[in-house]
Amino acid sequence: MDDLKQKYTKEVIPKMKEKFDYKNDLSVPKIQKIVVNIGIGSSALKDEKVQELISKDLAIITGQKPVPTLAKQAIAGFKTRKGMIVGLKVSLRGKRMYDFLFRLINIALPRTRDFRGLSPKSIDQGGNLNIGIKEHIIFPEISQEDIRRIFGLEVNVATDANNREEALELFKLMGFPIKDNG
Repeated sequence: MDDLKQKYTKEVIPKMKEKFDYKNDLSVPKIQKIVVNIGIGSSALKDEKVQELISKDLAIITGQKPVPTLAKQAIAGFKTRKGMIVGLKVSLRGKRMYDFLFRLINIALPRTRDFRGLSPKSIDQGGNLNIGIKEHIIFPEISQEDIRRIFGLEVNVATDANNREEALELFKLMGFPIKDNG
């Protein structure tokens, strides 16, 4: 868990400086934060017990209490009203971020069904990695017996990289299972 941060300082920074000709350690891109999002869905919009179960599971996965995200405008087709809770999110930084990242890379992603690696196309031009997870039960903190509802979540790993190539190299050196062919 702390070893991921040590890996960054001892291995990733020297290799990135060598490859991209950085003059300073601080100019090497780093992971700034991780945002975990969940859209609650139409069936759970009005059911507060379901919202509470999802919130509890997300808090167990991330180690931090989620913040509700509210609808910015009413959409009749989705039966939402302005100010209604439509999702939950958690922003992780520092130690919790590295702990979550370690569990995601080494435990959760390999447990995903038919997992063959992350696509390099999931890194945007700003250098951020977006991962969609269909079932939250891949995380070891969630016990299989207590599950009443399976939900998906989105993990956004935000970096301060200047472009896709720097971010791709950073993620590969950090140990993310990224496929070679896009």
